[in-house]
Amino acid sequence: MAEIHGPQRLGPLTPFVGHWEGNVGVDLSYHNEDDETGKTSYFEKAWFKPIPQTKNGKQVLEGLNYGMTAWRHGEEAMDPFHDEVGFLLWDKATGQILRTVVFGRGIAIQAGSIAKPRDTVLHFNAKPGDPCLGILQNPYLKERAELMDFKSSFTFNKDGTLSYDSTLVLRLVADGNKEMKHTDTNTLHKVG
Repeated sequence: MAEIHGPQRLGPLTPFVGHWEGNVGVDLSYHNEDDETGKTSYFEKAWFKPIPQTKNGKQVLEGLNYGMTAWRHGEEAMDPFHDEVGFLLWDKATGQILRTVVFGRGIAIQAGSIAKPRDTVLHFNAKPGDPCLGILQNPYLKERAELMDFKSSFTFNKDGTLSYDSTLVLRLVADGNKEMKHTDTNTLHKVG
């Protein structure tokens, strides 16, 4: 990855800025229609745009709004199977980073951790019931696939690509209340 020199108002979020695409996505999840866990390969587009500096009293947040949309391979001309929008925020004074994300399934997550201004790996974690870094989901999903944990990370690679992995731990009623890890991974290339 080309090193970014000079001021980085966005700190560790700076390298995200732009438009990205990736064609090597893999989703491991429970497939309701087949009543089994399976893998889905996908193509994805993502964008990250700076937002105005936000002040909450003495707290100052720098950030980006973003969107990520994914299509199953072979279905790129159809409706996407995954869509999310959110914010990535950084508090320079404390080093706290936040990922506030909403998925088009009735799920909202506020996840976070700590990062230094030039970190190349960023972690975001959340647990249901946590008043600050928590998980909310619609009642239908909670009854059938309760979210128990969320962990994700973004890695800025030396070749200029952006990789991510994400794990949602679910308690699946259809599988005898067993816990299952729903994972997503992809590597994106900057296209603009």
